[in-house]
Amino acid sequence: MSTETASPVVNAAKASTQSALKANLREYGLVLALIAIMLFFQFTTSGILFKPVNLTNLILQNSYIVVMALGMLLVIVAGHIDLSVGSVAGFVGAVAAVLMVDYGLNPLLAAIICVAVGGVIGGAQGYFIAYMKIPSFIVTLAGMLVFKGLLLWLLGGRSVGPFPTSFQMLSAGFIPDVIGPWTIVPPTLNDSGNAIPNTGLVLHSTTMVIGIIIVAAMLYFALKSRRNRESHGYNAEPFALFVIKNLVLAGIILFLMYKFASYKGLPNVLIVMGILIAMFVFLTKRMTFGRRIYAMGGNVKAAALSGINTERLTFLIFVIMGMLAALAGLIYAARLNQATPKAGAGMELDVIAAVFVGGASAMGGIGEVAGAVIGAFIMGVMNNGMGIMGINIDWQQVIKGLVLLGAVAFDLYNKKKA
Repeated sequence: MSTETASPVVNAAKASTQSALKANLREYGLVLALIAIMLFFQFTTSGILFKPVNLTNLILQNSYIVVMALGMLLVIVAGHIDLSVGSVAGFVGAVAAVLMVDYGLNPLLAAIICVAVGGVIGGAQGYFIAYMKIPSFIVTLAGMLVFKGLLLWLLGGRSVGPFPTSFQMLSAGFIPDVIGPWTIVPPTLNDSGNAIPNTGLVLHSTTMVIGIIIVAAMLYFALKSRRNRESHGYNAEPFALFVIKNLVLAGIILFLMYKFASYKGLPNVLIVMGILIAMFVFLTKRMTFGRRIYAMGGNVKAAALSGINTERLTFLIFVIMGMLAALAGLIYAARLNQATPKAGAGMELDVIAAVFVGGASAMGGIGEVAGAVIGAFIMGVMNNGMGIMGINIDWQQVIKGLVLLGAVAFDLYNKKKA
């Protein structure tokens, strides 16, 4: 009798778990895909991928892609596209070089001016798209050509650099260890009593403390969100699945923080990325502005009839995109320590691919900040891993194209199945 009464409960639990997995397939699938790709390249590169210096380089190499992917997510969710972001980033980097190197302008003031220039460029393109009703593909394609030409004109075929040291810290600097290093394993001493480099284990304690705080905050807000859903009568994922998911994420964060702490600590640009990601999560999840973007992307006519000013919303989206492209251009220029005529070439393809791989719909109305960030790192890990393996750049492009095609096909398949 007890077996008969227990079986419906067991079956219901299984059904609930399967339903939760199916509902969150894209989210879980992206995280699992990133983990699988990283483990694959860790194995095929003989352990090079997870080395602290390589993980740090991975962040530095993809930071500007992640920054632009945040803006591109809004653009694509709204039902548009922006092909000009690479050219805008390269042009703004050139503007920064001319201001700081040629005219000796203060780096902070020059950076503010450059971000403002990016906002003006985005606003100009947004005006043609929103109010003149010219398709975003045409406007931003024209913008890509215009700003690529202006980049060449401004630099005159030369590379401009180096930048002031304070500006280089945007992409090459690390947060200071205000707490002091943690010596886990003392370094080996030579016959003279001096420490032998690269021996022992000394951790950047501030990085580890930040990692612990991030994990604690993540678990707190995840549990709080779950309780709020339950208190309002909404279905929540099974508790076992909830625990496993958050423990895996916590483990990944602490592992990465440990790797960073065993090198030089957190890069400054990672802090910038973290702040921007948090801001865009809040914008898309909590603000009316974000909800209106999703409504407009889902059905622009219905959004307009419901009272949303779709023209102004589109204009502001492209202003934000322009500012983020400008910031990405500054990060890229700081990393190279110079502005070059070829800066920004092909960036727009990596940015758009990252957003689509991250689960955004080509039809608009669907997409998440977390997905765009994970998508950017999937593409970045592939670039990094294939580069370490020595795969030719031509085959790298083929593989990346197939991954993008597969991600979009998977999205369309899920829609038809639903």
